[in-house]
Amino acid sequence: MVSDTGIYNKKDLTIITTHINADFDALASMLAAQKLYPDALVVFPGSQEKNLRNFFVKSMVYLFNMIDIKDIDFANLKRLVLVDTRQANRIGKLSTVLDRSDVEIHIYDHHPPMHNDIKGHYEVNDLTGATVTILTEIIKTKNIDISSDEATIMCLGIYEDTGSFTFPSTTEKDFKAAAFLLSKGANLNVVSNLVSREISPEQVRLLNDMIQAATRYNINGVEVLITTVTTENYVSDFAFLVHKMVKMENLDAIFAIARMADKMYVVARSRIPEVDVGAIVTPLGGGGHTYAAAATIKGKTLIQIEHELNEILYSKVSSKSRAKDLMSSPAIKVDADIPCKDAKNLLTQYNINALLVIRKQNGKEILLGFITRQIVEKALYHGLDHLPVKEYTTTELAFVEPGAGVQEIQEKIIENKQRVLPVIDNDIIIGVITRTDLLDILARRTGYDTASSPHLLRERGHARTRNILRFMKERLSTRIVNILKAIGKTAEELGYDAYVVGGFVRDLFLYRTNEDLDIVIEGDGITFAKKYAKTVDARIHAYDKFGTAVIIFPDGFKIDVASARMEFYKFPAALPTVEMSSIKLDLFRRDFTVNTLAIQLNPDQFGVLIDFFAAQRDVKEKTIRVLHNLSFVEDPTRVFRAIRFEQRFGFSIGKLTSGLIENAVKMDFLKRLSGRRVFTELRQILEEENPTAAIIRLNEYDLLSVIHSSIILNKDLFSLFNSVKKVISWHDLLFLEEPYMKWAVYFLALTGHCDRKTVEKVCNRLEIAPRYRTIFTKERFNADHCLSKMERNHPMENSTLYHLLSGFKTELALYMMASTKYENVKRSISNYFTRLRHVDISIKGRDLIAMGLAPGPVFREILQAVHDAKINGQLKTRSDEFAFVKDYVR
Repeated sequence: MVSDTGIYNKKDLTIITTHINADFDALASMLAAQKLYPDALVVFPGSQEKNLRNFFVKSMVYLFNMIDIKDIDFANLKRLVLVDTRQANRIGKLSTVLDRSDVEIHIYDHHPPMHNDIKGHYEVNDLTGATVTILTEIIKTKNIDISSDEATIMCLGIYEDTGSFTFPSTTEKDFKAAAFLLSKGANLNVVSNLVSREISPEQVRLLNDMIQAATRYNINGVEVLITTVTTENYVSDFAFLVHKMVKMENLDAIFAIARMADKMYVVARSRIPEVDVGAIVTPLGGGGHTYAAAATIKGKTLIQIEHELNEILYSKVSSKSRAKDLMSSPAIKVDADIPCKDAKNLLTQYNINALLVIRKQNGKEILLGFITRQIVEKALYHGLDHLPVKEYTTTELAFVEPGAGVQEIQEKIIENKQRVLPVIDNDIIIGVITRTDLLDILARRTGYDTASSPHLLRERGHARTRNILRFMKERLSTRIVNILKAIGKTAEELGYDAYVVGGFVRDLFLYRTNEDLDIVIEGDGITFAKKYAKTVDARIHAYDKFGTAVIIFPDGFKIDVASARMEFYKFPAALPTVEMSSIKLDLFRRDFTVNTLAIQLNPDQFGVLIDFFAAQRDVKEKTIRVLHNLSFVEDPTRVFRAIRFEQRFGFSIGKLTSGLIENAVKMDFLKRLSGRRVFTELRQILEEENPTAAIIRLNEYDLLSVIHSSIILNKDLFSLFNSVKKVISWHDLLFLEEPYMKWAVYFLALTGHCDRKTVEKVCNRLEIAPRYRTIFTKERFNADHCLSKMERNHPMENSTLYHLLSGFKTELALYMMASTKYENVKRSISNYFTRLRHVDISIKGRDLIAMGLAPGPVFREILQAVHDAKINGQLKTRSDEFAFVKDYVR
């Protein structure tokens, strides 16, 4: 009954309510509760999502005994039924009745228990995917009849809160409840339309802002994304947009903070047990369960909320990192008896600050302690370089087992003032954790954004990972996916970890076709290659020195296999010395960050992308960056590769990397390279689709002089390179299926202005093989002479043209075609290439014998005359050829 003032004044009221900002599960639960409390009134404690209001008004409002909270006289309240919440701060004004002894509290909720939960007189709590699942079970047990419309709304609540049964919180009971509701006539078309609704342009803009503002934090070894956005007006379905972002970005955990008008909203989603978003959002004044939570906050700014959230995260997020995840492996160890001077060399060689000291006993390694760079350098300063390291080894040291957490690692390193902490498993040293590794972890705990730092070594301890299996299936052929799975299975059988790495993974994200598989094995790569080759009936070529192998399939398909290894350089520009390593150190030895991506192939981790060095960022920003500042000192050929990759992918060389290239050139590190290594890099550049741009960049860095001082980029060379590109494009469009060396045509152009003596010097400098040297010297100058003759005597008969060009390789013919400035000469060479060189005669030596001619040198003369006549268009048929021979003989 409603009074004149509009107040509902019925005595002994039962009110059903839910949390502020009700979702479809809350709505469905209130409807289901109404079936259990038929005389109850349904009340929203505050504002509702816009789509819920529209839903009520336009369709199902008749199903609810609904009343506005303003029209209730709380004095008449006898029973309060709470669904989908048990948090006082989430039920608005209705929280004022909780302390009244005359009001019964009934609770139906699926959220985990919290210390500040409302205590009910009657409670039904179960950790299901949706609260309406609990109420559906009761309705089914009590055999309460429901209409198809009611079943549809209740089913909608289950579908939304379980993410259509895809969220980790989904239980068997949710499936059974949905099945029951379907038997009662639930309309899945309605459910689908509401759950999979389209987003408005305004929502698209907000979602884009959320993605752009996202910041990733590594908290206790777990990646958590926080994004903040601001809008002047309220935008509906914010929780839906957060869920959509989770799917788009494949996130494990996200906290989205939005300022809409004068209110702050926090929506959180998690797909991993380490991040309990319900427990994290509750201190902010919100609530939820392990995998979904929300809060509405007043009186605080975005910055305040984000700061509070960060503090809560570092205290609430369970550590995912263990010693085995953080350690560097293998540990660098020295025998106790090696002299201090050798220890100094090892410290420099591996670029580390401490060595573990061991002694071998009965075939086992006994850990004695560790020695630091500082101690070794002092020993050398005092002339003690000949003494063994055991004399100055720190023998009091702590260690951890592989499962040790961050807290234990921190305590042992700090309390023992230990620079390096061994990780030991069953008396075997499997790795080390350094003070730098610990500092990295602590820096991350303060929220320091290491992704913005150019010091990539900070990334070594923690790889960014995400599962890209779906993306792989979309981009790769079924054969390649199956091969990768089989590789992972074979590695697992051997107890190894297998990864596909490098350019294959890089090109996957650049949407470039690349089926050159580079496999890295944490273990014995050759043993793996032999075992895998047997399973696919393939053969292998093994290289024991480097621990590498090539697997060759029956159809010629090849896979490169390498043992995870690290490299060090004894002096600038030297070839690397190789030792066994882990995937982390194997990737660290590579040239550029964009080539350090790896995908794990073992069955339980198949398709997990591993990124230690922010490679995904550099791919996205289209930037070439080295991994450390001595990269070009150790291997100057990386300069050529940086330019090649820059031009191939349309990237740019990073500012720091560009400065390091200039430094390497200035210090003459590239001139120390062997000619063969320079030639190898130059050849790969000239094999690119458009080498001209790369040659320009080489010139900008003054690198052409590294090839030879006579190589100078001027207007004529630039023009010739462009002409070569056009000629090669023309040739390739002929689809002749005749192999030729594209790089050789460009090299001919590069040295085309040089005299023979200079070209000989260039070939000597680059240590070019004799078979190529002949082309670039003797044959090129013959080609120049031939071209000059053609330009002077054009036009000429086809037979003369044929005799001039028939002795030249394809590369030289294309070089001549590109070099000439006369279009009619180009057309003549084109005519030879496409027509004249394919002309053949039908008459043979046996036909001449049949005509009564005696075999001898005259046969060659006759047949050549026939061929010339046919090329010149004088002969068409076999009869013409016989008639010509008869006339020629007479």
